[in-house]
Amino acid sequence: MLKEEILASVGKAGIIAVIRANSISRSIEVAQACIKGGVKGIELTYTVPEAAKAIKLLLETNSEHSDVLIGAGTILTAFDANEAINAGAEYIVSPTFDEQVALTCNARNINYFPGCFTPAEVYHAKKYGIGLVKVFPASVVGPGMIRELHGPFPDTRIMPTGGINLSNITDWLEAGAYAVGIGGSLVGNNETSLDTITHNAEQFIKKIQGWHKMITEGD
Repeated sequence: MLKEEILASVGKAGIIAVIRANSISRSIEVAQACIKGGVKGIELTYTVPEAAKAIKLLLETNSEHSDVLIGAGTILTAFDANEAINAGAEYIVSPTFDEQVALTCNARNINYFPGCFTPAEVYHAKKYGIGLVKVFPASVVGPGMIRELHGPFPDTRIMPTGGINLSNITDWLEAGAYAVGIGGSLVGNNETSLDTITHNAEQFIKKIQGWHKMITEGD
């Protein structure tokens, strides 16, 4: 898909599963459990051992799921960005903004979703053509942060990440989140069963679909 199509698909997916695991096999199993539960966006973080290999293997094992987006997270350097893109990552996510990563992604025509926490950081990122910023850690600021950022930056797509759960996800959507990044409350830890992860995914998808239905019917 083209860069803009990927960006649109992130919004359509609504949820990006942030996966941290202690092995390649575990990361792939967790990703597949999320996909089984209906999640269409996967972020394999570079805290996973041999993350690039994990991304490549996940793409190979899920080739039948062409509607699932697979990206790389916790990218801190241009080297890692290039490695992840070469492995097949469809987008790059970072906890902060890095100019060299931004330039690398622009040169490779790949979406870069950097973590931003202040209006100044959002403004700086937008100068590099960033199409979506990640507010992280979102739990520190709350949904009101999105409303405030949309004041000076009304066209900025925002993806809150960190502290999103079933109890507050609709608060973030109502505040204007383009999509949400969900980690622990979705995938648990390395001991969480795959069935539990799939169940969690189903509950999140049900929640977000219910919210969209309510908004549509309200219109």
